[in-house]
Amino acid sequence: MAREPLRARAVAGARLFLLAAPLLAAVGALGLLIDWVLLTTTVGPTAYLLLAHPDTLPARLRGAVLGHGCAVVVGLACLAAFGLWTHASTSSLRHESARQLGAQAVAVGLTLFFLHLVDAHHPPAAATALLITSGLARPGPALYGMLTGLALVIAVAPVLTAAFPSRSDKGGG
Repeated sequence: MAREPLRARAVAGARLFLLAAPLLAAVGALGLLIDWVLLTTTVGPTAYLLLAHPDTLPARLRGAVLGHGCAVVVGLACLAAFGLWTHASTSSLRHESARQLGAQAVAVGLTLFFLHLVDAHHPPAAATALLITSGLARPGPALYGMLTGLALVIAVAPVLTAAFPSRSDKGGG
């Protein structure tokens, strides 16, 4: 497969910048208004997939919703199973406990298993499982913020790609 010329890549990159930056800035601004962190490390890759590759399997709405949904259920189940529901986060402890490492490994493994089982391949979902089991997105405002940020990006990104399709989406290149 031939590589696109530099000018075409620059135009496509500028389009992505003009879609992603305002979308994430708006989500972040809403987070400031409601005093929740809505921009987490799982929101950025989800926005990238939905904006840059809207027609691929990992970017499909079904994959994003099922992917993050599975990751949340598995992450919360692992928090409970490993006795970490009220355990301090890895960032506040500045290290991981053996239980946290176990919960994180099992949560990502189970998330991948279920994503494969339901044919909903969405790589950023693995980050969602890690954020929950590390305690960074523990039940409460941190989890609600992450879920709200994801929901906004998953809802708005397809609208943006439909309103501002890439040249290749329009058949022009």
